[in-house]
Amino acid sequence: MFEAFLSDFQDQDGSNPYLEQIKVLSSHQKTTVYVDYVHLLSFNETLAQAISEQYFRMEPYLRKALQTLIRQYDSDYLFEHGSQGEEREFWLGWYGIPVVKKLREIKMQQHGQLLTLSGTVTRTSEVRPELLFGTFMCNECNAVIKDVPQEFKYQEPTICPVQECGNRTSFTLITEQSRFADWQKVRVQENANEVPSGAMPRTMDIILRNEVVERAKAGDRVKITGVPIVVPDVAQLIGNKVEARREAQQGRGKEGFTQQGVTGLKALGVRDLTYKLVFLGTHVQNTQLKNALSALHDLTEEEDPMEQIIQQFSEEQLLEIQEMKTDRRIYQKLAQSVCPHIYGHEDIKKGILLQMLGGLHKETKEGIRLRGDINVCVVGDPSTAKSQFLKFVTGFMPRAIYTSGKASSAAGLTATVVKDEETGEFTIEAGALMLADNGICCIDEFDKMDIADQVAIHEAMEQQTISITKAGIQATLNARTSILAAANPIHGRYDKKLSLKQNIAMSPPIMSRFDLFFVILDEAHEQTDLMIAQHIINFHRFKEEGVQPEYNVQQLHNYLTYARGLKPRFTEEAREYLVTQYRNLRQQDATGVGRSSYRITVRQLESMVRLSEALAKVNGDEEVLVKHAAEAAHLLKTSIVHVEQDAVELEEEKEVQEDKPKLVLSAEDFQRIRHSVILQIKRSEREKGVAGLTRSEIMNWYLEAKEEQNEIETEEQMNHHRKLIKSVLGLMVKKENTLLEMQDVTRLNEEEQETVVEDPVLVINPNYVADDE
Repeated sequence: MFEAFLSDFQDQDGSNPYLEQIKVLSSHQKTTVYVDYVHLLSFNETLAQAISEQYFRMEPYLRKALQTLIRQYDSDYLFEHGSQGEEREFWLGWYGIPVVKKLREIKMQQHGQLLTLSGTVTRTSEVRPELLFGTFMCNECNAVIKDVPQEFKYQEPTICPVQECGNRTSFTLITEQSRFADWQKVRVQENANEVPSGAMPRTMDIILRNEVVERAKAGDRVKITGVPIVVPDVAQLIGNKVEARREAQQGRGKEGFTQQGVTGLKALGVRDLTYKLVFLGTHVQNTQLKNALSALHDLTEEEDPMEQIIQQFSEEQLLEIQEMKTDRRIYQKLAQSVCPHIYGHEDIKKGILLQMLGGLHKETKEGIRLRGDINVCVVGDPSTAKSQFLKFVTGFMPRAIYTSGKASSAAGLTATVVKDEETGEFTIEAGALMLADNGICCIDEFDKMDIADQVAIHEAMEQQTISITKAGIQATLNARTSILAAANPIHGRYDKKLSLKQNIAMSPPIMSRFDLFFVILDEAHEQTDLMIAQHIINFHRFKEEGVQPEYNVQQLHNYLTYARGLKPRFTEEAREYLVTQYRNLRQQDATGVGRSSYRITVRQLESMVRLSEALAKVNGDEEVLVKHAAEAAHLLKTSIVHVEQDAVELEEEKEVQEDKPKLVLSAEDFQRIRHSVILQIKRSEREKGVAGLTRSEIMNWYLEAKEEQNEIETEEQMNHHRKLIKSVLGLMVKKENTLLEMQDVTRLNEEEQETVVEDPVLVINPNYVADDE
């Protein structure tokens, strides 16, 4: 009946897909025919039910039916080496089972049945040959015993078929005449959304054979069709010392009986043998479509990735995407559609939007890869929705992993070498960064991570690889992932008087690897608090109806899938603009003015390049324009430039009336004046060889500099700047002790010595240490 189904079934187009597969097997050198269970169900429901319930018992007969059809339609391919060779083994792969089982639902009731399970791949073994039918030679009479079936263990002939011989122990495997198949073991874990509350995720070993091997890699969410089978769980009983051995002693033993065959497991003793369920897979299907969001790096290796991405959309979806591209406010609307249940935080939403798109991955002529993924860190006070951003990204991106910093170790984030329970070999088990390859790894409570664990992700954040050298394994693994981290300040709340690096527990190398830093302050503001409260109450009252973003999740998903595959190139104007912006940022950082985050390095220039490319992708442009570079520079400035410090109150002369407002100078302006005064004193000491300058000389130099900059045009402005510089100098002497007053009478004549108290010499304090030292 199954043979009739393969030969007679016709689909809606009137063609037979299975005969077409059989006819092209030889041209593609394949041995597996894939059968849709839905087709069998519509052709013969009784046969479909019988195969589903008794698949393990019926599988050899189904393969025989397939061989009969191949003999009929392609008889030459049936034999391995021409018409005189041995018959080739053919296999069946099943898919389209209507009901998908969870890992936890597979019990002994399903033993031997054909079913589909879902899960996430956590570990894959290497592909090894498996002995299916062994050909043995008797070492006593040299007789050849062919096609001894091997059922999940190495099995020699029970006795030599030659009657005169009777050998039971001494056989040699002839590998040239034996039949092998590819074999791979995959470990699958329950999906995170399928684990009941309070339970640990279950795992199961999947055995894959032939052409189904290498269909899944760590981190993939898969549906596997196959049959549960029972095998002895020997490793659990005796540890990792599974050892089958043959007695060396020949002839009669102590009790007078001949030692025959393989005596079994040495260390097992008289304990009971337990069993475990494994799953024999016949078909592996990735539940996530291979698109720009889930496998961008794999697509970019192909010749025309954009054409493949466009083919995944219907005509209606393409029209909708084109309409979204023409909208001038597409950037703002997409940003508002990210985390719509969170009120405000527009800059953070823009940063996360650009992170989901990413820049362009490049490779130099020497083969060195430059990362295009954007790393973002959100620092803020408690109760400012940091974790909600991470949860949204985890649910939205196809390959996203959520982990917490305190509960994560270095091996858990990168990769670890574990010993296989059965074979005793060392294998690599993927960590969070490897599982998030082609996606985003969200790390909450990043500041709670141990410093040793933070160091482990240095390589993954910049080179996007993970190198392992331990237990005889030397490997470099891909970790092409973006990192979205959330951290709390050291003192619980962000202290505006301290710099960013003083507020968070991160080393400078880690900080430089983040492209964007966002600081969220929980400040009391009447209007903002009212809007946030109304937004939260509306969301609780009306659920999703209370939050109506510009684009829904599906529209956002489609547009990002399309835009992520674009490859914009820089225009000459955008290049020049980025160079100018980087030079300005570098100069501002070198002067010490407003330096409150970390030093501007070449990594920040590369960050602007990646952000510019991502902004061009948002707008659907083929070129990176100046407007994209300007927005990228703006985002970088808002994220890494200092958070505002308290203004400096300057002391004025006592004669000034108390009712006049106090002279107030911003922290940035104070630092600029202070730094320029110190540089002027140092310059004067080098040129004249005399220590320090008098107060009047410094004030005159400052006022002349302001006149050259056209900032002094009236007498009122002159008096204002005179008071300003005099107050700054007084603050540097009395409060900061940056400058010291010296009454040097050696450089004055007798008439001028009386005025030395009013105009002292100001020198730099020997104990003063500059900020950049």
